[in-house]
Amino acid sequence: MTETVAQDIQRLEEQERLLRFSRFSPDDAWALGNQVRETALSIGAGVAIDISLRDRVLFHCALPGTTTDNVEWIRRKRNTVFRLWHSSYLVGRRLALSGRGQEEAHNLSLADYAVHGGGFPLFVADLGCVGAVTVSGVPQRVDHAIVTDAIAAFLKVNLGDSRLPD
Repeated sequence: MTETVAQDIQRLEEQERLLRFSRFSPDDAWALGNQVRETALSIGAGVAIDISLRDRVLFHCALPGTTTDNVEWIRRKRNTVFRLWHSSYLVGRRLALSGRGQEEAHNLSLADYAVHGGGFPLFVADLGCVGAVTVSGVPQRVDHAIVTDAIAAFLKVNLGDSRLPD
C-alpha cells in the first residue's frame, strides 16, 4: 500500500493523541524499555533504545548489530522531541510535506537535531511532554513503529487504523 505523506501525518498525529500516560515512573521506564526491547527482538531489529526525561536517562540498551553511531542518532532525535514535543518522524513528515528543511523551518541544526523516525514523546496527563522514547538502528519508519507498537502494548491501546502500514 502506498501511503501519502499527508496520510502519514494524520496517522502520526492520531498516535500522539492515543499514546499518553496517566503517570510515568522509573519503574514504568524499565518495564516500557523492556517492552521496546522485546518488540525489536521479535522482528530481528538491532537497535539502540533510550528512555529519558529532560534531566536523566531512565533506560538505555543496545542490541547486537548496533554501533556507537546509533547513540548519536538517539541524541539528535531525542533533542527534536524535547524541542518540539512531537515525534521526530511527525516533524520530518510535516517538513517533507512543506518542502522545507529543519534548519529553515525550526532553526534546528543538523548537528544537534534529527527529524527521522524513532523519537516519540512521553506525554503525561496534566504535565505534557516529560521525556522521550527513542530507537535507532533500522530504517526510520521501522524505528518509529517499534516505539509506537511497544508503547501501545504497554498502555494496552489498540492503534487500529492509526498504525503506519509497512
